[in-house]
Amino acid sequence: MSSNVTPNEPVITSYAKAPARTVTAGGVTYAYRELGPQGGIPVVFFVHLAATLDNWDPRIIDPVAKGRHVITFDNRGVGASTGQVPDSVEAMADDAYAFISALGFDTIDVFSFSLGGFIAQALVVKHPELVRKLVLTGTGPKGGKDIEKVARVTYWDILRATLTRSDPKEFLFFNRNPTGKAAARAFVNRLGERTVDRDAKIKTKAFQTQLKAIKKWGRSTPDDLSKVTHPTLIANGDNDRMVPSVLSGDLHRRIKGSELIIYPDSGHGGIFQYHEEFAPVAVEFLGR
Repeated sequence: MSSNVTPNEPVITSYAKAPARTVTAGGVTYAYRELGPQGGIPVVFFVHLAATLDNWDPRIIDPVAKGRHVITFDNRGVGASTGQVPDSVEAMADDAYAFISALGFDTIDVFSFSLGGFIAQALVVKHPELVRKLVLTGTGPKGGKDIEKVARVTYWDILRATLTRSDPKEFLFFNRNPTGKAAARAFVNRLGERTVDRDAKIKTKAFQTQLKAIKKWGRSTPDDLSKVTHPTLIANGDNDRMVPSVLSGDLHRRIKGSELIIYPDSGHGGIFQYHEEFAPVAVEFLGR
């Protein structure tokens, strides 16, 4: 199971206080955090482009962790995880499988966002028996329209953020209107609630390799998602500039029986802008 867990620890349900842990698999040491009551099927969170353990919104994590064992992790070569970032989403999914297997789990629920949603799809296509339920947010299918343009949008918004001394996520995740700007500031502030034992930031080369993998994913032949029979919840904002919102509808059509939520007046980070509405929906879905 976990490599350095102390028995009889008190249950922690605040992501700001979640202990940092490591586990080694295939010569790679993965950094992860876990919280919530252990036992049963864990919810494993798959994070977005350029993100480390510090990039999960506690207003999404904490409600899930009140009743479920939650695990977040750094992809290979990102943050405190060792090794080099793979240049394909499928290889990232292989890493995720190795990490989950190293923790000793044979069944998980998946909560994914953006690039994490690509990885989650690749994982469930290759290892359908591993996943019980699937949450796909701010993401799209392999070969989806305009996914290969993510790099262009990302670099442009990084420039805009630099010129205004802002966090790039304020531009990438939220609309640039009064509602979006307020939501963006609140989100960035929440990411700073953890004040100790914070993660290492992603390195430039690792970030560029992730963008290369995303471009390859966007230009690849689509997977047959009709084979995905897992209960699936899909959510996004109605103005996602990174992974176009229409791709959430595309996923909904391809995955039979899936549920779709599109939040108004919001972008890529719609679930973070609407965390008060979305978190209870996610908790209910994962708890069925």
